[in-house]
Amino acid sequence: MIRVRSFLAALSAMLLLPTAAACGSSDSSDGDAPKNVSAKTAALGTITPGVLKVAIQPYAPYTSVEDGKIVGLDGDILNRAAEKLGLEVKPQVTDFAGMLAGVQSRRVDITIGGVAWSADRQKQGLFTDPPYYSPPAMAVRNGKTYKTVDDLKGLELGTVEGYVWVKSIQAVPGAKLHAYPDANGVFDDLGAGRIDVGFLDPLIIIAAQKERPDLKISTQYMTPPTAAEVKAKPAYQYFQPYQTGFYLPTQATKLEKAISEQIDAMYASGELEKLVQKYGGDPEQFLKPAADVATARRGVDRPNDWTPPSIGQ
Repeated sequence: MIRVRSFLAALSAMLLLPTAAACGSSDSSDGDAPKNVSAKTAALGTITPGVLKVAIQPYAPYTSVEDGKIVGLDGDILNRAAEKLGLEVKPQVTDFAGMLAGVQSRRVDITIGGVAWSADRQKQGLFTDPPYYSPPAMAVRNGKTYKTVDDLKGLELGTVEGYVWVKSIQAVPGAKLHAYPDANGVFDDLGAGRIDVGFLDPLIIIAAQKERPDLKISTQYMTPPTAAEVKAKPAYQYFQPYQTGFYLPTQATKLEKAISEQIDAMYASGELEKLVQKYGGDPEQFLKPAADVATARRGVDRPNDWTPPSIGQ
């Protein structure tokens, strides 16, 4: 698969495309269902037999559309699962709110791209097993090292307006929040020394390292705050890893189960490790669950004996 869209172009697309795309899908002509769809594939219950309608927002290197195909880490994972299931993937571009709404109203079969599992969100849709876990990542200037929340006290900290890290940063004693319209602002000020640390999704930081070596930045992973620290300051929960999932309509039980089985098989085969590494991620960070992943979902949308997928099992 593929060319990864340039970092700046991806950010521009993220900012400019969703509003227009929300008025209509990027794939305006679904056409007829594929011919010769097997009974097994048809039984998955997609809206159109043999077709997997997928809502995404442009968010490279996680999700974007090139030549009518979804590319990026989430795109690669879904494409491989769909191939095994005999499904033809058809993307529809929207914004994040549109992704969730499209699933909850069953206008699409699934949405992907860093969708975090939550107890509230699962009430309105189905989550697959986690295709990966998103670790708390920091963009820092070369030569600097920060590991814990305590290391951040009194620093200049940046993130994008509306991101969950805004609340976490505001809870750090003595730290000053710098909120930007997009990730470019975070990287510009970090490179210029106007902030000390930027909080963004890890693959975004890794992509910026490659695209903008002049910034002289590196990616570091935070040691998550302890349960006691989160209890004392609940906003610190956003400094912890979160489990992602592919999100489906509540009716799509067969499809969710089939895709979860494919995800679990990719953990076991080592395929997910290769895909995470392809985009510069560390499998030890992305593919091993934190202790609270199992407890969050057991008895909620998973059996009481559910074990989250992990490498090295």
